[in-house]
Order: sequence, then structure tokens, then C-alpha cells
Amino acid sequence: MDLTKIIAVSGRPGLYEMQAQTRGGIVATSLLDGKRITTNLNSQISVLSEIQVYCIGEEIPLTQIFEKMLTYESGAETRVSPKAAAIDLEAYFFEILENYDEDRVYASDIKKIMQWYNLLLSKNFLSTTPTEDSSAEKAEPLTETQTD
Repeated sequence: MDLTKIIAVSGRPGLYEMQAQTRGGIVATSLLDGKRITTNLNSQISVLSEIQVYCIGEEIPLTQIFEKMLTYESGAETRVSPKAAAIDLEAYFFEILENYDEDRVYASDIKKIMQWYNLLLSKNFLSTTPTEDSSAEKAEPLTETQTD
């Protein structure tokens, strides 16, 4: 599961696949409707492979959360709708990830993660077979946490 080219842009719905990087920003294509957008460097852009979820004791990369969801759902969309009540979203997420920090991970965060999972699954960005990329992504946080 390689999510290094998938980005979320603050203020814009859905996810985008990064096409090119320009001197002034990024050119990306929407996964929702296929429209091409350009963003400037002032836009808040988050690369999905770099997002982590607060857990008790440590943070877990979003890619690992997606892998757990994929295994839990047996490759299908989420059983609970992202539009469900907050208590249902939290109960569902607790089944996926028992040690997530309930004080710092809000229902709106869970809703967004579920929407992203369903979108990525429908666009075939998530696969049920483990790849070498996923093991490399798990090793990345170790190198990032080292100090110079």
C-alpha cells in the first residue's frame, strides 16, 4: 500500500493524487471526481503516508490503521457508515484499534479516516496482499524519530 502520492488539502473535500510538483505548489487530481487542481505552497497539504493516529503510548501510522481496517473488513467497505452517530464511530474504531487515545482522537477524525478508507478502497489504492512497501513504511518512523 503506497500512499506517498495521496494527499489531503485543507479546505477541499476528498483526497488527491499528486501529479507534479511545481515551483509554486502542487498539481493534483481529485479521487472523487477526477478534476485537476493546483495548490500553492501556502495551502495546508498532508501526505497520507506521513499522518499518524494518537494512541496510548505511541502514535500509529495511518497506513497501519488502513491495513487493520482492510483485515477487519475482509477487503470490503466499513460496516458502519461514516455518517453514523459519534458513539457508533468510536465503538467501531475501538474494535479496529483498541489503544487509540480517546481524548485526542475525535469522532470527526474517525469519520474522516473511514471516508478516506472507503474512497481509497473504491479506487484500488488499498490491497489485501501485503507488499514490501508496507514493511518499509513500518520501519520509516524509526528513522524519523532519531535526532541529528
